[in-house]
Amino acid sequence: MDLCNISDIKALLTRHGFHFSKAKGQNFLTQSWVPREIVLDAGIDDTCGVLEVGPGIGPLTQQLCKNAKKVVAVEVDRSLQPVLAETMAGNENLEIIFGDILKTDIKTLVQEEFQSLRPMACANLPYYITTPVLAALLESRAFEAVTVMVQKEVAQRICAPAGKGDYGAFSVFCQYYAEPELLFDVPPSCFIPQPKVTSSVLKLTMRAAPPCEIPDEKLFFRVVKASFAQRRKTLLNALSSGFGEYSKPQIAAAIEDAGFSPTVRGETLDIPGFAAVCAALLKL
Repeated sequence: MDLCNISDIKALLTRHGFHFSKAKGQNFLTQSWVPREIVLDAGIDDTCGVLEVGPGIGPLTQQLCKNAKKVVAVEVDRSLQPVLAETMAGNENLEIIFGDILKTDIKTLVQEEFQSLRPMACANLPYYITTPVLAALLESRAFEAVTVMVQKEVAQRICAPAGKGDYGAFSVFCQYYAEPELLFDVPPSCFIPQPKVTSSVLKLTMRAAPPCEIPDEKLFFRVVKASFAQRRKTLLNALSSGFGEYSKPQIAAAIEDAGFSPTVRGETLDIPGFAAVCAALLKL
């Protein structure tokens, strides 16, 4: 069975009485080059254990099983259980877990399942849960790399450098944990049903350590969040709104101590810049 052939897909889903769920953001691939390219560009081989999020009917899962030593796929939609039982039959290196990845202890799962293997993550993420799932995968620090297909706009935001219009708090978050690389675009015509936007495949290679010394991780992300909460405000005004425990003159002094003018906007700061502001605030 060709899991990317529209006729085969429709026949398969009809056989099992499956209906697409808009609420779950289900869009199945109809072009076999996409999963092949994802696996190739992700660098997955027989030294890898791969956690896949949202296998759907299994086109990417199938390619992962051909290349990786072991694959664990987590699927939230239990109505896909009989479908996957048919499409994934014979893949002895595959384990399917029906559950919510956001309620899963990812680090423990990876440690238990991929003990001597290079841990990788792959996912074709529904647009509505891209941010929380990607955040959970990165925060687990359980992988060598995370390769995901997301909305193109989100991929561009994740890769955006400081000072660009689509640079934001999530850009900083992702770049703190990993080095993102935009691999290729996937047009709407590659899916059934067709989404209204273009998708992009993104590889995030995990960092062994943050890109610079971070004196307090919790405070660092609090500074980042406050800085982007109201983009049009200066960094001084944004931090004054987000840090009520300090006076405005104190925050102005901290910004200057970090090497910036109080009139600077948060969107122009890179990770070392936010780290410098964080360090200065700790001195207050």
